Amino acid sequence: MVAGPRSVEIREYRIPTFPSGPYILCEGPDGAIWFCENLGSRVGRFDPASGEMREYPLSSGDAGPVGIIAGTDGCLWFAQKKANKIGRITVDGVITDFAVPTPASGPDAIAVGPDGAIWFSETDADKIGRIRPNGEIEEFSAGLRPGSRPLALVERDGALWFSQAGGGRIGRIASDGRFSEFPIPSPASQPRAIANHPDGTIWFVETSSNALGRVERDGAIREFVVPIDHASLRGVIAGPDGNLWFTANGANQIGAMTPDGAFLGAWDVPTANAGPRCIMAHSNGRLYFGCYDSGAIGEILL
Repeated sequence: MVAGPRSVEIREYRIPTFPSGPYILCEGPDGAIWFCENLGSRVGRFDPASGEMREYPLSSGDAGPVGIIAGTDGCLWFAQKKANKIGRITVDGVITDFAVPTPASGPDAIAVGPDGAIWFSETDADKIGRIRPNGEIEEFSAGLRPGSRPLALVERDGALWFSQAGGGRIGRIASDGRFSEFPIPSPASQPRAIANHPDGTIWFVETSSNALGRVERDGAIREFVVPIDHASLRGVIAGPDGNLWFTANGANQIGAMTPDGAFLGAWDVPTANAGPRCIMAHSNGRLYFGCYDSGAIGEILL
């Protein structure tokens, strides 16, 4: 373990059903943490106050859910990569499915857009989709390069910004479907997770380059190497302390970096080979992450 600027305690909460493969996590309108069980074809709910876990099976036996987000309608919306569907689940566990028009499009990440609609990446079809509350779906691809493989999404300045795992770029799509692209200095960096910072920048992980990237307000991109061997970076989020917290899946660690790119340290996940992936900030001031391989939700007490 590399020493950090403070004492960091990490706890783990086991998901009842194994395998589960917890992927993206988000805070729901009920204050609970909702997450996709990619391997278990379920949506999970974790109450951070009580530690209670609930699981809701999906109608498709191998749906492969990945991204999930709280919508403006009081429901959670999630992408089912293998089932090629967008799902909606109420806080009471009632699920509705909507088929994506393009076959085998691989819906992956999901976010609330500036228009209040739900936007999602179609990684295998090189498209970005938008679904209205009534289930109507539009797809956008004109101007997006073939093989770009759009992944994670985040809203900024009235548009959606996204990583392109196959294109070595960060993309931007306006509400009218117009695309812009910003090249990453390391073209084979394999960008994945992406997150806003309160200072107006956007941060993302570079899985192949072992670095974090920062998108300035003008679209310029800087890279900051993470000094963790074989990190396989997957998730990143701005913490309540203003620092960037990220998961090093290959090293089984949680790391931190300042907004100006200074590495603060890394801390081991207690369970070996836990496979930390997505990380999120909760309104209770703590950070949570999914342990994909061990089937648990991790909690970071700063």
